[in-house]
Amino acid sequence: MPPRGSRGPLLPLLLLWALAACAARASEITFELPDNAKQCFYEEIAQGTKCTLEFQVITGGHYDVDCRLEDPDGIVLYKEMKKQYDSFTFTASRNGTYKFCFSNEFSTFTHKTVYFDFQVGEDPPLFPSENRVTALTQMESACVSIHEALKSVIDYQTHFRLREAQGRSRAEDLNTRVAYWSIGEAIILLVVSIGQVFLLKSFFSDKRTTTTRVGS
Repeated sequence: MPPRGSRGPLLPLLLLWALAACAARASEITFELPDNAKQCFYEEIAQGTKCTLEFQVITGGHYDVDCRLEDPDGIVLYKEMKKQYDSFTFTASRNGTYKFCFSNEFSTFTHKTVYFDFQVGEDPPLFPSENRVTALTQMESACVSIHEALKSVIDYQTHFRLREAQGRSRAEDLNTRVAYWSIGEAIILLVVSIGQVFLLKSFFSDKRTTTTRVGS
């Protein structure tokens, strides 16, 4: 149990950390995109805010999707066709609702699973420098280092989870194809075996009939 005197500095540090985490908005969603379908999302953004859109197709077809980003005036800021994954960073030129859409309309029978991360704004410094005379204390520097390391860990974990989901999907798809191929080979082998039996039976039956006629 820590001494009572250490609780005073820790509470402001935790509060600052919580405020810094809530300052920037981020949306991480994984959703199903059916064939011949289009899904759009909307975000209210203030002028001058830096934003980043990152997406990746996890499962389905050739792992590709169309992506389009528009500003409040309908001006296209980003447009890519049949991309498996990509990242785009921009700064909002005006206030308003920005729209970004994912389209699978080019696919006629394959649905997709899409993940995207839309970050609005940047994380402010953990300890603001304004109205500050002294440098960061050792504890504050350690908090900043831990905070940055945890952000990197979260990013790495997200990408590893996506790769694992994509690899699992490909393995399941390969397993299904191998199973169907094995069933097909078994059916072909059965048909060939039955055909050989009937062919041999017919051959010996014709030979027996011919021998009987010659003997008579």
